[in-house]
Amino acid sequence: MPNDKINQILAEIAAAKATTPDELEAYRMRFISKKSVVGELFVLMRDVPNEEKREFGQLVNGVKQAAEEKFQALIQALESNTKKTKTSGLDLTLPPGNLPVGGIHPLTATRQRIIEIFERIGFNLSEGPEIEDDWHNFTALNFPENHPAREMQDTFFIEKKPDVALRTHTSSVQVRVMEREKPPIRTLSPGRVFRNEAISARAHCIFHQVEGLYVDENVSFADLKQTLYHFAKEMFGKDTRVRFRPSFFPFTEPSAEIDISCLICGGKGCSICKGSGWVEIGGSGMVDPNVLENCGIDSVKYTGFAFGMGIERIAMLKYQINDLRLFTENDIRFLQQFRPLL
Repeated sequence: MPNDKINQILAEIAAAKATTPDELEAYRMRFISKKSVVGELFVLMRDVPNEEKREFGQLVNGVKQAAEEKFQALIQALESNTKKTKTSGLDLTLPPGNLPVGGIHPLTATRQRIIEIFERIGFNLSEGPEIEDDWHNFTALNFPENHPAREMQDTFFIEKKPDVALRTHTSSVQVRVMEREKPPIRTLSPGRVFRNEAISARAHCIFHQVEGLYVDENVSFADLKQTLYHFAKEMFGKDTRVRFRPSFFPFTEPSAEIDISCLICGGKGCSICKGSGWVEIGGSGMVDPNVLENCGIDSVKYTGFAFGMGIERIAMLKYQINDLRLFTENDIRFLQQFRPLL
């Protein structure tokens, strides 16, 4: 009697077909699952005489193996049929259609161009974490304890960790570079930064900066000026004029704001430059000796300069964009204008 049942199950397995996932699942439930007819054969073994158990067990294992092999064959056949169905009716010899092509985001294009300009004059790239501790973001850069940037209204601090914040500038990357490398150092640090500012056409709480650092023996302010003259003419054109205005930053002394002649009006005066003919693009200066010492660099032997620019500001000037919010709104009408940047 048990042998008759085995032969019957083997015949069912041999004749089984599965052209749909539901039929495949029905096969699995009947022949593979724990409560399958094959499983029932193992239960019958307890009623088989001892002298016949070994032979019967071998037969049952053979049924189990046959069921599993057929199951794998059904899976492969079903997958093959599905692929054929998806491609049936398609003429694979036809040329591809003219699908719309995307473009490089203007911020990405601007960032790549800035990097390219400075790499050609010896600057390498450096990156660091966007979540920074107080030392790298403020203290090592000569920020006094009562500086406004340390207040909640200007900086995004991490909850329950008052000495950890979203970095407010990529100068923190320069600190990390100076801590682990010895001069000469010539590095460029592009990246995303965060400041607690109201979002408007001219400001955002998340934006991008690129900062440069050069530390070596006998580095002077003249070196800084020539570097930025070169950048402005490469980025905006050979007729671009550059001027430096005295300013103050905790980490540089002396310090200067960097202005270029307005690209919109050619320096004659317009609403973009507020009638002055000049547009600010960033800040710069000689690295403060305290910053060098904080990073383990001998400020008597070495000097250096640093500069920083907003990538959004550079992109707005280069592509004559009048609203900073357009960079992050993902308006396809705005982004489609930059397809030629591919």
